[in-house]
Amino acid sequence: MGDPSALPLLLLFACCWAPGRANLSQDGYWQEQDLELGTLAPLDEAISSTGWSSPDMLVSQDSQPWTSDETVVAGGTVVLKCQVKDHEDSSLQWSNPAQQTLYFGEKRALRDNRIQLVKSTPHELSISISNVALADEGEYTCSIFTMPVRTAKSLITVLGIPQKPIITGYKSSLREKETTTLNCQSSGSKPAAHLTWWKGEQELHGEPTRIQEDPNGKTFTVSSSVTFQVTREDDGADIICSVNHESLNGADRSTSQRIEVLYTPTAKIRPDPPHPREGQKLLLYCEGHGNPVPQQYLWEKEGSIPPLKITQESALIFPFLNKSDSGTYGCTAISNMGSYKAYYTLNVNDPSPVLSSSSTYHAIIGGIVAFIVFLLLILLIFLGHYLIRHKGTYLTHEAKGSDDAPDADTAIINAEGGQSGGDDKKEYFI
Repeated sequence: MGDPSALPLLLLFACCWAPGRANLSQDGYWQEQDLELGTLAPLDEAISSTGWSSPDMLVSQDSQPWTSDETVVAGGTVVLKCQVKDHEDSSLQWSNPAQQTLYFGEKRALRDNRIQLVKSTPHELSISISNVALADEGEYTCSIFTMPVRTAKSLITVLGIPQKPIITGYKSSLREKETTTLNCQSSGSKPAAHLTWWKGEQELHGEPTRIQEDPNGKTFTVSSSVTFQVTREDDGADIICSVNHESLNGADRSTSQRIEVLYTPTAKIRPDPPHPREGQKLLLYCEGHGNPVPQQYLWEKEGSIPPLKITQESALIFPFLNKSDSGTYGCTAISNMGSYKAYYTLNVNDPSPVLSSSSTYHAIIGGIVAFIVFLLLILLIFLGHYLIRHKGTYLTHEAKGSDDAPDADTAIINAEGGQSGGDDKKEYFI
């Protein structure tokens, strides 16, 4: 069997033995007419089973093609790349998991517009598959028809994108301290997704995610539930169910459910102005909060019967304050969920204004400024007096002795008294 002359006999035997209506093509492949277009059955099984050991028939490792596994999100595009170092004058071929030939070299073999040629050279054959579906998942084969035929496998994994989750189990409203259970479900994920619960930025610890296979046998439906007790702080809060899955690439896919919590009201009394004085107008505001908001306000004064006022307005008005208005006042805020009473002690001050801390501060600053101005005035007065005094002394010395002189010449001589010398007398006699 090691003699190469046995090859024609082997080919003849394989041709006669091949099942069905099969013909040997010019390229050396079996083409079964009963299969779909592009399904080529190579002779690698028949040739490799001969066990030839001739050096001319051995194939080096350089003729072994290689490829890689790929992961793609459903609806995306995947590129299959097959390379070989030594092609030995043979072409590369891609076939799908059903062994249908997709491309043989640069020639399209399967009529599927989603499959396109990316690159075809003697050393590389790359194709792309767009709009990938879950049915496209499987092992794709790259073949090179040397002797024997060499193949490489590429496993395509298709990720199913989970659908937007749905939250169920919420009632129209919840009462304070009531316990509630919410359910969340998401379908279409592959592999199965994971669900988490959140209340704002706080994670809620729900039950473990339950997994159920979908009818298509490829994707999964996941579900989870969370149980918690509501408080008044939860009124208006968003309970979020979030899906975590590798196909989302970090994108958010979640659903929120806003909850309403009914709770008893609270109240607080606020005076306006804050420091009332006798003779002023005063308003006491009863600020009520709750869900629902208080519908009525009951005003009372300790020691006074009956109640002062029952109204839907939250303010109690004093048009003109008197000392007799001093006392402790109570406001009861009433709603369908209950009531709450707040207190305020009113002390009516004297009509004279009471300096506040800010007024005292301004008064101190004003006193300091006035004192500085006073010092400046005193300094100016002393300075002016000093200047005037020195100027008068000069004039007095200049005119000294002129009052008793009988004539002008004598007055000049007397004014120059104390000065001696021949120059002065010479000037006088001239």
